[in-house]
Amino acid sequence: MKNEKVRHIALVAIFGAVAFVLMFFSFNIPFLSPFAEIDLSAVMELMGGFLLGPIGGAEIIVLKVLLKLLFKGSSSMLTGEIQNILLEMAFVIPAAIFYKKHKTKKGAIFGMVLGAFISVIVSIFTNVYLILPFYMKLYEMDWDAIIEIFTNINPVITNIPTIIIFSVVPFNVVSRVLT
Repeated sequence: MKNEKVRHIALVAIFGAVAFVLMFFSFNIPFLSPFAEIDLSAVMELMGGFLLGPIGGAEIIVLKVLLKLLFKGSSSMLTGEIQNILLEMAFVIPAAIFYKKHKTKKGAIFGMVLGAFISVIVSIFTNVYLILPFYMKLYEMDWDAIIEIFTNINPVITNIPTIIIFSVVPFNVVSRVLT
């Protein structure tokens, strides 16, 4: 029992540290989002979730973000880190739960698709009702200013629904496909 706890802690630390390093290899997709970046850290979180279960996956996500804050700080007044935790949890936890019950290649694939779908749905709500309003409050902006930022990178975006259709959803789908 004690060895199992030590193994769990060690694996969370290893997967969390590698996920943290992978965060440095990030890129944005300029025509999709003026704020967000894609990185491959979810690969380690997902692998850890499959190996250690949903709690282990969640621990890896939190450790990665804490390491990022400790060594790099936040360039988004924590909005990016909060969104990262919420969306990675929405991706990894359902995938790990499904895989835990169906430990096959098909189970892993279906778990990832399920997690990706849930993550995209969560991204819609967190962007519209949490992250963008929080960002607006921090920077004393309104919806018109946010829409203008999005319109500058993609002229098709002219209102909140088009932010969702042409930015939030495609960005998160691309992010999940890559991981």
